[in-house]
Amino acid sequence: MSFKIVYDSCCDLPQEFYSDPRFQSVPLSLEVGNYHIMDDETFDQAQFLKHVEESEECPKSACPSPDSFMQAYKTDADHVYCVTLSSKLSGSYNSALIAKDLYEEEYGEKDIFIVDSLSASCGLGLIVLKIKEYEDQGLPFDEIVEKVSAFRDDMTTFFVLDNLETLRKNGRLSGMKALVAATLSIKPVCQGDEGNIIQRGQGVGIRKALVKMVGLIEKESHDTEDRILAISHCNNYERAMLVRDMILAKKKFKDAIVVDMRGVSTMYANDGGIIVTY
Repeated sequence: MSFKIVYDSCCDLPQEFYSDPRFQSVPLSLEVGNYHIMDDETFDQAQFLKHVEESEECPKSACPSPDSFMQAYKTDADHVYCVTLSSKLSGSYNSALIAKDLYEEEYGEKDIFIVDSLSASCGLGLIVLKIKEYEDQGLPFDEIVEKVSAFRDDMTTFFVLDNLETLRKNGRLSGMKALVAATLSIKPVCQGDEGNIIQRGQGVGIRKALVKMVGLIEKESHDTEDRILAISHCNNYERAMLVRDMILAKKKFKDAIVVDMRGVSTMYANDGGIIVTY
């Protein structure tokens, strides 16, 4: 059976998958002051970060329209999967659901499964790669739906950012009890909790926060030999590789991938941000 995997542009994947015709990104739009751009192949990370640094206004994103998703569902493929940014952080999942209803009203029923990732960035990427793995194994659609849902529920996402201002100003930190003072150079270690963001620890300076995060991963991860470790970074490949090496020195994973962030992840993580999912 043929398949197509649709995902919103918060999904960060290894570069080679962006050219796979079975994969399609549906872009969110980004805005910094008077600067507007779609999060597609025209996105320039360096230019965007420059606009963020120079603007007094907080960058914002807008989710894709239902029609954008519906157009992506139009395919001869037998099975369609759609993976979106956490519904707790964006309206993308809701747009994807509406698009399914619109598609079936116009074209009839089709095997379309929409996944609320309850994550972001490389978290979406891991779900996309897992769907591909199951399809390549030839599993039935209903079984893949069940397995992917279980896989999503068993994923863990941590992150450490140099700058939490975009998340804070966009109201995405409501799950955190308190924000530490940036002037003290205290960097929180954050975790995704059913799509919300919670604080799990902190460190004085980015390096100590990363070490704290690695310690949490070492203590709390399980069955890692059967898991893929995914790390996404915003404009700091060296930091991402450092984190990868620190984790792999303590835990054995089936594979480890390091990916650069696209537009939406860049906007929220800011320059130097690191996200880890497994």
